[in-house]
Amino acid sequence: MANWPALAPLIERAGRPLVVEALRAWAEARRGEPDVADEAACARWCTARLSGLVTPSQRRVFNLTGTVLHTNLGRALLAEEAIEAAVAAMRAPTTLEYDLSGGARGERDDHISPWLRRLTGAEAATAVNNNAAAVLLVLNALAVGREVIVSRGELIEIGGAFRIPDIMARAGCRLVEVGTTNRTHLKDYAAAIGPDTAAIMKVHPSNYAIEGFTKSVAAAELVALAREKGLPLIEDLGSGTLVDLETWGLPHEPTAREAIAAGIDVVTFSGDKLLGGPQAGLVVGRKDLIERIARNPMKRALRLDKVRLAALEATLRLYADPGRLAERLPTIRSLARPAADIRAQAERLLPGLRKALRSAAEAGIEPVRGQIGSGALPVDLLASFALAIRGPGRKGGGLDGLADAFRRLPIPVIGRIADNTLYFDLRTLDDEAAFVAQLDQLDVVAG
Repeated sequence: MANWPALAPLIERAGRPLVVEALRAWAEARRGEPDVADEAACARWCTARLSGLVTPSQRRVFNLTGTVLHTNLGRALLAEEAIEAAVAAMRAPTTLEYDLSGGARGERDDHISPWLRRLTGAEAATAVNNNAAAVLLVLNALAVGREVIVSRGELIEIGGAFRIPDIMARAGCRLVEVGTTNRTHLKDYAAAIGPDTAAIMKVHPSNYAIEGFTKSVAAAELVALAREKGLPLIEDLGSGTLVDLETWGLPHEPTAREAIAAGIDVVTFSGDKLLGGPQAGLVVGRKDLIERIARNPMKRALRLDKVRLAALEATLRLYADPGRLAERLPTIRSLARPAADIRAQAERLLPGLRKALRSAAEAGIEPVRGQIGSGALPVDLLASFALAIRGPGRKGGGLDGLADAFRRLPIPVIGRIADNTLYFDLRTLDDEAAFVAQLDQLDVVAG
């Protein structure tokens, strides 16, 4: 059976061992039946059996949810320059930890540290595999066995159960909470400082906002207190950004350069959110403190591999020309996209969508409000337009059935259901041609 011509494509794709395994299962399932030697039927059965193994589980999708940096869909899309750099690093040996000038061992941080210093104004920089790891490493390196002071209003939790109190415990620190949920004063920090205090920490509330009768302590005030007491001041920016988003008409988000200029000693932020690069946790700040952090044994367990370092370096290099970021960096391009352009795209797509839906549902164009995502600017929404689908009958499975039909397309289309409507927010739809090309494969039940 394994030599049947009908099985040749499957053997080429899946390999002979898996095909032989499938053939044995076919023979066992058809034992005593007349079609056990049916070559075509056997090939179809084996192909179906192995499809789950030979099809990548991580697939390309269209993110039309309205959330630009969607955590479940991979967050930031990389720039072409970063993709090319990553591919080149995968294909050949590199100077990951090799100094060509001296012919000796080098440091992997040397690939990104000069760019981070240039872009933030910091004295030194290092990187690990995500921002949670960066916070963990910084706390363990600078405050293990001692106390770290944090405002109660900044004891954040983000997706995936990252909680500041839990991270501190894992880092071997003791959390000292000061102030109240809505109001913290400088005197609260000052009163909490004692002989066991190792650091003061500020945490940017990037994924929530407290409004009303509130008070927080500005970085400049904390800097003066920390210096007076000889303590390092740490700030976790969370999502973090290297440029002022107001350039593109977006709300202001604190930048790493602003934090360093204010006198923060150590700043941590993400690489795969607003920065628009690969997953990484970036740490910038005072040289002596960064050196202590980089020497921590935990750093090796959290370090970046050559592929992500290559992609990160290429992404950071784009920031040397901020005037072209919206052209070259997908995250900024999506965030800065004018609503009028999105509306025009919706009008181009609507006729084809209506044709694909037949009479299964009604489609139109509606204004919507999207979000940046991944904890960035949570209360600020992005004006956009969506293809809005409503009205599928029970025969077609309702909106859930329709959403499932779109997810079963060759490139699954992921939208969101709200107010009895299936919305496809087009802010992040770059490949319009591929979206249109597969609409005729949409499997919906009319009526």
